[in-house]
Order: sequence, then C-alpha cells, then structure tokens
Amino acid sequence: MNRRTLLGLTGGFALHGTRLAMARAPHAGAGDARFAVVLLRGAMDGLSAVQPYADPAFAALRGALALPEPGREGGLLDLGGSFGLHPALRRMHALFAAGQFLPVHAVAGPYRSRSHFDAQDFLESGAGQRLTSGWLNRALGAMRGNGPARPGLAVGVDVPLLLRGPVRVGSYAPPGAGQVETGTLAHLATLHQADPLLGPAFMEGLRARGFSAAILAGLAPTPGNRNGFMALAGAAGRLMAAADGPRVAALEMGGWDTHAGQQGRLSATLGELDTGLDALREGLGAAWQHTAILVVTEFGRTVRINGTGGTDHGTGSAAFLLGGAVAGGRVIADWPGLSTLFEGRDLMPTRDLRGLAKGLLRDHLRLPIAALDLAFPDSQATAPEAGLLRT
Repeated sequence: MNRRTLLGLTGGFALHGTRLAMARAPHAGAGDARFAVVLLRGAMDGLSAVQPYADPAFAALRGALALPEPGREGGLLDLGGSFGLHPALRRMHALFAAGQFLPVHAVAGPYRSRSHFDAQDFLESGAGQRLTSGWLNRALGAMRGNGPARPGLAVGVDVPLLLRGPVRVGSYAPPGAGQVETGTLAHLATLHQADPLLGPAFMEGLRARGFSAAILAGLAPTPGNRNGFMALAGAAGRLMAAADGPRVAALEMGGWDTHAGQQGRLSATLGELDTGLDALREGLGAAWQHTAILVVTEFGRTVRINGTGGTDHGTGSAAFLLGGAVAGGRVIADWPGLSTLFEGRDLMPTRDLRGLAKGLLRDHLRLPIAALDLAFPDSQATAPEAGLLRT
C-alpha cells in the first residue's frame, strides 16, 4: 500500500460529517459551461477498458484479459470497428451511441514514471515535476472575473493537488463519502494475511461486515451494492447544476491498481465508474448539454498479463471525454500498434494528456492561451487538441 492510499484511508476514517464551502460561480469566462475532471487513482488498464481487438498482436499478448469481439457472447461493445468498450461500461456505450462519449487511446502525461505517488503528482501539477499547485487551480485564475473567488469545487474527503493553489476553491463531502474502498480493504487484508494475530482478526471483521473473499477479489458486488463514487458524482452534478453553483469540479475514484485477479476486479470497478458517471449526468440535468468531463489516470498498465492474472505498472493508457458538449461517437487514437512496445512492455503513448486538457480549457471554458501556458508550464510544444467539442 503506497503513501497516497494510506492518506486516503486515514482521511476516510476521520470524516464525521459533510463540508460545504462554495460561493456563486463567476459568469465571466465560464458562462454556462460546466467542466469536471475525474481522477482514476491506481492506473486504469486502458487496454482492457477500450480493447484494440483488431490489432493482430492483441489477443496473444493479453491472454485471458482479451474479451470476445463485439457481437459474440460476453463480448465487447462496438465502438465503430477496431476498438471495443468493456461490457461493464454499458451506460457509457449508450452515450457513445448518442455522440456524447469520446474515448481517447494511447495517451500519457509528459512524465515516464512507474511510481503511483510521483505520477499522480505530475498528472495533477500539469508538469513533469512536483509543483505546489495544480493545473486546474491555475486555470481557474483566468475565470475569476466577476463575483466571489470560488469558481471550483472539490467533491470528496480531500482537496486533490489538481485543485490546490492560489485560487480559493470550495469542498464538499456528501454523507458516506468517507467509506473505505473495497480495493483498499483488499490491500490491507493481503498485508495482514501472514500475521498470526492480526490476519484472522482482520478477516473476521471484514466478514462480519459482509466482505467475503469473492468481494475483496472483485468477483462479487460489495455489501448493499455500495458505490461511493456514485454518491460523489451525483452530488457533484447537482451542485454544478445550480444556477449559482460552481462551474468547475474535481473528484476521484480509486481501486485501479490491478496487479492480481484483474478480470473480476476490473469489471466491478469499471461498473462503478459507469454508474457513477451516469449519476453525474443525471445530477447535472439540463446543464449536461453545456458540460465536458475529462476522465484521466496517472499511467497505463503492461500489455502482457502477469503470472497472477493481473497487469503491472505501464505507460500508455486511455482517457475518456463525455458530456453534452463533447463531439463523441468515435475513438481518437494515433494507434502505435502492439508489435513494438515502449521499453518492451507498455503501450507506446502517441498523445499528450495536456493537449486534451488544454483543448477543453481553450474551447470549452474559453480561456486565453496565456492561461493555458500558466496551467501547463513548458508545454508550448503541445498544442491544444482541436475538435473535441460540438460546434
């Protein structure tokens, strides 16, 4: 268990209520546009979420993680040929059919780190180095215009680095947001397993609360079908939908570090993401038509399946864009192929995550180029991605 997981766990135990600190969103710069960033902590396997089944090397490299092609029993959801969406993402597939979901493949940040802690900091700072502020907070500085100083909102038990910085932001944690994720409990169970005293006691405590071995492995739903991310996302949508609510939000979801037993665990986690993003859509209501959501992770996972049925830390992954303002219904990918791998093990990244974020800041929030350069220092060589939004 890394440092960030431990901090998140202690934060969850410390939460006893909700916190709400926000003010009227500014009208200058943002207008009716809503923008949310969802951080997937732990490194989502983009090759499982959006499978390049037409790549001739894919099936052999992926082994049991390669699902049947679209149209076959238990198969992928068709994304127009070449790529298929994991069947756990059926709500996102419906948005794809409606032209409101846009997967982007073979993407990565400007860094090459296999450390969760470093890569998450780099992802949120917007640079290949540690900074004390996040790129979304620095971008908010260009939105301040008229009105009070809290245009951004962190939804969860903590304010992520992404939203920390000189611009004051609000924070809100809905009831139950401090619930510990099943993935974290599984990590703790593994760590305590060899201890003759703590191991049995910890497992007995989990069983008493309805967490079986199958649930911890991601092979069965959590007790009561809990989905903490769905509660966070639904709350974010309702707050952003308000006429005087925030226009920019950040939230996060863990449980993506699938070193073992990935097939069952990832299916459950993708299902939680799917229902959560749909709750965000429902919460936004009519404001959905003016919304763009960017879903990103710190890095991808290895192309080859490992000996425990999982994958290890990699490089290239997938990102998701969705919302009524997004020009979806297609897959964006400068596909490098899987015959040549980055460092002999990873999907080769061909797109920079900063380009996606810069394109949304410029074309959706209408921020000037100077604001993009401030948000992403030393990124002038990475142009804002065009064509991400409906005209």
